[in-house]
Amino acid sequence: MIERPEPLNEIRQALRRSRVVALIGPRQCGKTTLARKIEPAASTNYFDLEDPASLARLEQPMTALESLRGIVVIDEVQHRPNLFPLLRVLADRKPLPARFLILGSASPELLHQSSESLAGRLETVFVAGLRLSEVGTKSLVRHWQRGGFPLSFLARTNDDSHAWRRQFIQTFLERDLAQLGVNIPAPGSIAVLDDGSALPREHLERCRSRSLARHRRVDRAPLPGSIHETIGRTATAALA
Repeated sequence: MIERPEPLNEIRQALRRSRVVALIGPRQCGKTTLARKIEPAASTNYFDLEDPASLARLEQPMTALESLRGIVVIDEVQHRPNLFPLLRVLADRKPLPARFLILGSASPELLHQSSESLAGRLETVFVAGLRLSEVGTKSLVRHWQRGGFPLSFLARTNDDSHAWRRQFIQTFLERDLAQLGVNIPAPGSIAVLDDGSALPREHLERCRSRSLARHRRVDRAPLPGSIHETIGRTATAALA
């Protein structure tokens, strides 16, 4: 486990200033781990909206939340957008018995919902992966090779780290880009190459055919350009 005092301090300072704090960042960047440093997962003040037990507790959200004191954590809040108007009501109580730390991916829908319902009450803290200052300069090469996502950086071997990053990019292309408003082809139609770049599978097959044709000295028409190439470059740059 790598200690992360800098983002943890940012979150604590935000909670002292603001009634609601949104912890935003890409999936698997360590948001949940940081939140559990603020409030343990076993606490009655912690809700994980991908956990059926937490969802059951929130069937009557006002009843579940209004009696809580201290810091209340709601993880994966994007699954229950109807909570935002309720959080506004709870955040306006005087005296204020609880402050709320909500976690979610940086999707336009989440940012729009929170900014509309919690205007003037919400502070946003963006979380990225592990910083070099957190892993130490002795890990400079490892950090440069594996990136800052904790599961990639802490993988047992470089091959394990590469496999994790490749799968992450595949998921990012097929699921997360759609949440960011980017139109993508059907799942499974994009191939992630060994260097982390991405290419539509139909173009990959054409590239292979063209390489084979060149080896056999058979002419082939040039590959057409595609918007998917731009998507691939965007996804690779976002994860750099």
